Amino acid sequence: MRVQFLGKDPESSDTNSPTLFATDRKDRTSYLVQGWRVTDAEALQGVGDIPDHETIVEIPVEIIDLAIRHRQEQEGRS
Repeated sequence: MRVQFLGKDPESSDTNSPTLFATDRKDRTSYLVQGWRVTDAEALQGVGDIPDHETIVEIPVEIIDLAIRHRQEQEGRS
């Protein structure tokens, strides 16, 4: 699977920033997201059980905006 860099949170530093990547999967549209690992006990309790092969990350809304913009651009090419 190849990935395409879409952008990073403009409010973050160069060395520690949430980042969004698009994948080239053929079976579904998917993204890879780099974010802040959630370690807050109250937040994790609210989420519930997390399988061992998964984790919860926090991302700013700007990362979601990047995904929406990418999707709209892809749909415009169709």
